[in-house]
Amino acid sequence: MAFAGEVAWITGASSGIGAAMARALAADGAKLILSGRNADALAAVAADCGDALVLPFEVTDHAAALEAADKAWDWAAARSGGIDILVNNAGISQRSLAVDTDYTVYERIIAVDLLAPISLTQALLDRMVARQKGRIVMISSIAGKVGAPMRTAYSAAKFGLIGYADSLRTEVSHLGVQVHVIAPGSIRTDVSRNALTADGSRRGVTDKAIERGFDPADAVATMLAAMAAGEREIIVARGFELEIGELRRTPDALHDKMAALITAGYAAKMEEVE
Repeated sequence: MAFAGEVAWITGASSGIGAAMARALAADGAKLILSGRNADALAAVAADCGDALVLPFEVTDHAAALEAADKAWDWAAARSGGIDILVNNAGISQRSLAVDTDYTVYERIIAVDLLAPISLTQALLDRMVARQKGRIVMISSIAGKVGAPMRTAYSAAKFGLIGYADSLRTEVSHLGVQVHVIAPGSIRTDVSRNALTADGSRRGVTDKAIERGFDPADAVATMLAAMAAGEREIIVARGFELEIGELRRTPDALHDKMAALITAGYAAKMEEVE
């Protein structure tokens, strides 16, 4: 019961990884805030999660994200003192060659997969730091560790998400805030069906690799166990995807070295004026 009594806020919670994580955390004794765009689907997940708040909003609307952050924090504060876990899971993928892809597809995917999680994290960060407690979870992808064909926008966003998370970790780990990067491979969700094609339309069909992938509940069990163990980079994949992830894994020693810069006074030195 590693997360019993804690409050977790999950975006993209109406299906797939988000819904599976909500149910698993609830079974572990956590209280849930569930966000996404489909209020009815969120309510269906909430019905399995005990003490849960359904908080729908559009993740790319920064003003809506700020308003949701205040509501979520107030609800969580009455239960555990604040939000203990933020899971940035909402996302959208791509299936198109770069040469064919309209620029608007890049704008949409980067807005959803990179800027939205940064927006929500920044909205909560000062409060987590003030409590000296919290976990920030970024659901990236194996495609965020290595450039994947037909996913130039998706890989760009997921690479960027890992970069933000790794940099953030160096700044806040000594302040009691943990940052976890999760890089899943193929998991049986609607990620491929919902992926954008070259003109920005929904693809509508899945991939064989996705259909043969992990069951979401099994994948989430691995994720949560690794989070409880304090792992910073969590790869959930098998076969060739696991091989890719391990080849591009950031060594723990490097995470430690970068974090040590802050504790050694790096930020203060950067502010010195000659």
